[in-house]
Amino acid sequence: MPMLVPISKSLQNVLEKVSRETGEPISHLVSGALAHCFDVPQHTLFQVSTSGALVQGIYKSAVSSRFLLNYGDFGLGTFENLDGEMVVLDGAIYQARSDGKVLNIVDDVGTPFAVVTHFIGDQDQIIENAPSFEEITTICDQYRDSDNLFYAFRIDGHFAHVHTRAMNAQLDGLSLAKAAAKQPEFDFTDVDGTLVGLWAPQFSSTLNIAGYHFHFLSKDRAKGGHLLECSGKNLRVRVERLNDFHLSLPESEEFLRADLTKDTSKDLAYAEQIHKKETTNAD
Repeated sequence: MPMLVPISKSLQNVLEKVSRETGEPISHLVSGALAHCFDVPQHTLFQVSTSGALVQGIYKSAVSSRFLLNYGDFGLGTFENLDGEMVVLDGAIYQARSDGKVLNIVDDVGTPFAVVTHFIGDQDQIIENAPSFEEITTICDQYRDSDNLFYAFRIDGHFAHVHTRAMNAQLDGLSLAKAAAKQPEFDFTDVDGTLVGLWAPQFSSTLNIAGYHFHFLSKDRAKGGHLLECSGKNLRVRVERLNDFHLSLPESEEFLRADLTKDTSKDLAYAEQIHKKETTNAD
């Protein structure tokens, strides 16, 4: 919950003056000043490796989970050898596995690809009716004021239906498209939870997944995965505009020797979509 701290009238006057001049809400000015004072990154997206490397089968750990949490408390990714889907929420890391289980990762584990931020919502809105994931993304488009910045989306509430998938652990070198061909998919109904999402601009497609990328985690932390479809009502959506991007590249032999000049957008799109109709109901 918000922390209320009394301040002097003179400081309040200065905040109100700067807010009028810049158009920045007072809450943003205060959080920005505190972040600068305590050296906490703000509105910064931190990414490990590239989507292009992942598509080509470079799945070995690039950084550890403890290292990752130094740079964000909110985000998504995967684990070494594509062993499930990563959800970073409220400073904790969760692994949605291919067997349908969700684990709270407390030990130090490796990740070949992840994106995180210290989430501070710039906007707080309600989506009254969301009959599909497509409708959610259409509404989320309204909260983006540029196609050239990154955005983080946190959507909380009760979902009538959620359709997810979770990757199986893979052998080194197997392409993402081949790995995704047999990914288990799951259906959840009447479930409370959170969508952890990012939107990346098209110019970043060689590094990231352009457009929307969401993972789901239920409120009881028992269900999750990469989001394929969903529906719900009265969903709370918080949005953060991210104008600072940091990229940490692996130094493994396979990454250093990989040919990353290829256009991997088609393979990446294939890996992100629904692949089969046979799913597991997990109410």
